Amino acid sequence: MKARFSVCRPMLVTGLMAVVCSISSTAFAQLNSSSASVAINATLGESLTVSATPAALTFTLAPGTRATASSPVVITTAWTLSPSRSSVVLGGYFTSSGSALSDGGTPANTIPSADIFGQVTTGTPTAYTAFTQAGPAGPVDTGLILFSQALNGTNRTSSRTDSLNLQIDLTSIPTLPSGSYTGVLTLQAQAI
Repeated sequence: MKARFSVCRPMLVTGLMAVVCSISSTAFAQLNSSSASVAINATLGESLTVSATPAALTFTLAPGTRATASSPVVITTAWTLSPSRSSVVLGGYFTSSGSALSDGGTPANTIPSADIFGQVTTGTPTAYTAFTQAGPAGPVDTGLILFSQALNGTNRTSSRTDSLNLQIDLTSIPTLPSGSYTGVLTLQAQAI
């Protein structure tokens, strides 16, 4: 009987292993659920921003001369634009050509925008140019285009930093009276 068991024993072990393996593969087989779909919509809107520092400048004026601002205006223009846009234009303007700066008196003594000059060495007016143009915004004869940046596939999301140098030329108004003259230069970009 021992001999018979010893011959049957390996067959019995092999048979039991086969049964265990077939049971465990069936018992541990994956079970997948049905699938579900989720629609994803993502929007990246267009944006165009302008920031400038410093927020205020000073000029030391002298009768019949040209004066330079205390520092340049550092302008950062940033954008994320659609493929339908072809360029970004930055301009500066005053609200009135006849009185860009005023002493606030009655009657007011004024400095016209034609006597205020801007220069952007990395932009459009590389030489000092009067604020007498039609810009991207503001009145027709009080502006100055500071740069025009063509857009392509590599710069639709981008930014640039430019320095605007300013001068006030009093040679055309040598009899301007002493006073504190104030005004606001508005900087605005446009995507075309």
